[in-house]
Amino acid sequence: MESSRSPRSGRRHTLLRTAAVTLSLATAAALAGCASADTTTQSSSASPTFKSAAQKAGSQITVWADSTRLPSVQAYQKAHPDVKMKIVTYDGGADGSTYLQSKVQLFDRTGSGWPDVVFGNPTDVTWASAATKPGAQPFAAPLDDKLVPQSTLDGFAKGSLTPCQFNGHTYCMRNDIAQVVLWYNKSLMDKWGYQVPTTWQEYEALGTKVAKEHPGYLVGSVGDTNSHESYFWSGQCPAFNLTKPDTLRTDLQDPKCTRMATLLDKLISAKAVATQGFFSQGFAKDSGSKVLMAYGPSWYGQYLFKAGFKTPAKQIAAAPPLTWQGESTAATGNVGGGVWMVSSHSANLKASTDLVTWLTTSDANQATAPTYPAYVQAAKAWLANPANKDYFANDVSGPFEQAANEVWTGWSNTRFSDSTAWSSVVLPALTAGKSLTETLPAWQTEIAGEAKTQGYKVVDQ
Repeated sequence: MESSRSPRSGRRHTLLRTAAVTLSLATAAALAGCASADTTTQSSSASPTFKSAAQKAGSQITVWADSTRLPSVQAYQKAHPDVKMKIVTYDGGADGSTYLQSKVQLFDRTGSGWPDVVFGNPTDVTWASAATKPGAQPFAAPLDDKLVPQSTLDGFAKGSLTPCQFNGHTYCMRNDIAQVVLWYNKSLMDKWGYQVPTTWQEYEALGTKVAKEHPGYLVGSVGDTNSHESYFWSGQCPAFNLTKPDTLRTDLQDPKCTRMATLLDKLISAKAVATQGFFSQGFAKDSGSKVLMAYGPSWYGQYLFKAGFKTPAKQIAAAPPLTWQGESTAATGNVGGGVWMVSSHSANLKASTDLVTWLTTSDANQATAPTYPAYVQAAKAWLANPANKDYFANDVSGPFEQAANEVWTGWSNTRFSDSTAWSSVVLPALTAGKSLTETLPAWQTEIAGEAKTQGYKVVDQ
């Protein structure tokens, strides 16, 4: 599943529970690649100098992958028996894990030990694209510097490589994305004569109507550790907006933040949007069958409705992201998506980049991947796989492909998780009965505090 995500990327989620079995959101995040705060190119006039290690053709490469991606790496090894590989399993997609960073810092001090290829989340790229200490070379190799053809990099979904881009270079290749769409129970919508909303205003109106006509049924939840990525990221709220590589704008009083908070507060008050998370203990059993709509990532269909809520096949459908009435620019959020990086210290850059390219772009690998590929052609192969479509009541290809190119790039990839402040400040406030609107200042204060501890200058305009 993704989550977080970081897919995240991600960045990063905790426990996810299904109706009949208990899953961990770490598992969900791993499937998504674990990415949360996912996008915004950081650049400066100076680019780190990349000096490759002495190359040894045919030398063994060491690959670090999480357990979810392990079968893919093994499949590559089987298909390429001439490539010498040492495969190590680690928590590459885990939210908040600093294992990789700590190890790289150690290797930078000792001058050896770096793996050639690693799976991680976008947060890892923020430090891996820069030196861990004066005089050290950034861990991640700039893939656009004669390693991966530009034509290949251009084949990824619009904006999906933005989390990989720093100082004018691309330091990773995106494994998967978790673009947010509108999920709905088509069987119930048809039975009750409801039209699928296309705007946020229609979504609010329908949620209010559902609360009156079918009490207990829900059109969403804001109670999970990544709910803000579905709603506030999609709403283009500048909660995590890097205006410069070292400057973070977090302005939760921006009209695009307050309008989303106001809309959700009305639906929460009407009991059409839950403050209990979809993945919280007991939700699937008590309320899973009463979720009429859910605004969330592309992995919700398989891993929330099918695996978690046990919703029968041919009931759940997907629709494109919602827009604000009167606005022409479409935007959506992202809840997951991992990345692959090649070490700048690798003595076999050719084998390393060939592996990463195959993992992220090949139909042979991505058509059977657990989550939606970031590479456009691979995504088409994924969508052509009956296992990824047959469960649904409509063809999800259109909504998925549209949303994949509409992820807003103003929600930035930062050196800290975007989930921490939401989980530590907003979710407890909602549980205590406070509104989102009155909690926005505290949320902003927490984000600003985290950013400052990571060395960012914080502005609110």
